[in-house]
Amino acid sequence: MTAAIKVWQTIKLWFDSESDTRVLASGENSRKLNWVRCVPFFLVHLACLAVLWVGWSPVAVAVCIALYFIRMFAITAFYHRYFSHRSFKTNRFWQFCFAVLGNSATQRGPLWWAAHHRKHHKHSDEDEDLHSPMQHGFWWSHLGWFTCDAAFKTDYSIVKEWTKFPELMFLNRYDILVPIVLGVSLFGLGEALAFWLPASGTSGAQMFVWGFCISTVLLFHGTFTINSLCHTWGKRRFKTKDDSRNNFWLALITLGEGWHNNHHRFAVSAKQGFYWWEIDISYYLLKVMSWLGIVWDLNPVPQRILDEGRGQRVPTLAQQLAHKTKGGV
Repeated sequence: MTAAIKVWQTIKLWFDSESDTRVLASGENSRKLNWVRCVPFFLVHLACLAVLWVGWSPVAVAVCIALYFIRMFAITAFYHRYFSHRSFKTNRFWQFCFAVLGNSATQRGPLWWAAHHRKHHKHSDEDEDLHSPMQHGFWWSHLGWFTCDAAFKTDYSIVKEWTKFPELMFLNRYDILVPIVLGVSLFGLGEALAFWLPASGTSGAQMFVWGFCISTVLLFHGTFTINSLCHTWGKRRFKTKDDSRNNFWLALITLGEGWHNNHHRFAVSAKQGFYWWEIDISYYLLKVMSWLGIVWDLNPVPQRILDEGRGQRVPTLAQQLAHKTKGGV
């Protein structure tokens, strides 16, 4: 395969993530940065500099902030707690709606995200964990890992239960489609406001830069901090096999994901802020959605885990069984 053909085949992966994955490196080379494949990621960052020309307006900044929080919720609540850990239930309609919303965050498809996250839990802070700062360093864990070919493919064998939904398979394969639609829509919104409501002070280019580029880059790095900082900076309440940590500040910017040591102790809970003082905005929103019937069966944190976190002595299973046979309640 000539260099030109290889570049073209790699570019095709921007639009169809399963077009021809034979072009991807294997073995030791698979953990090297693939510059061509990651051009869109770098371009979104560079596009943020356009703010120097398009300026700002209250409406554009408001859209930027709103899209950050809406898409962060879709990532934390659905890509993470639902697709990766199945910590609650919903119907197929809402499953698809939030998969689309999560896809708009430009963090690949829901099945790719879930498969990689399940591997992270299986091999947390071991060599097989592609984004472990303990094994591969801070910057690699923060943003280097997904730029390599080893991280590109979706291991469908790990997420078999989701492969029966063709709409999820479509989103996963053409994972750039929804971000493109979002970007174009934001440009159109800006142009419409400039025409119909010139007092808003915005434009198509300004809305695209703030609403898509800046918001998406902030979302990128907010999410990435859980890989990098939440395994190096914070407190460890539970003695897990990895080096996961709880961090209040990261919990704020990620709507609850900063309670990472809690999460690694009991990953299938819909709630990551285990105690009332641990702010978990994603869980609060899920709770409201459960009252509305959008989601249900939110997995709770077992009392034994809560007691363990408070430093209380938790009886072993053998001790509990012995107590019951003696007539204990």
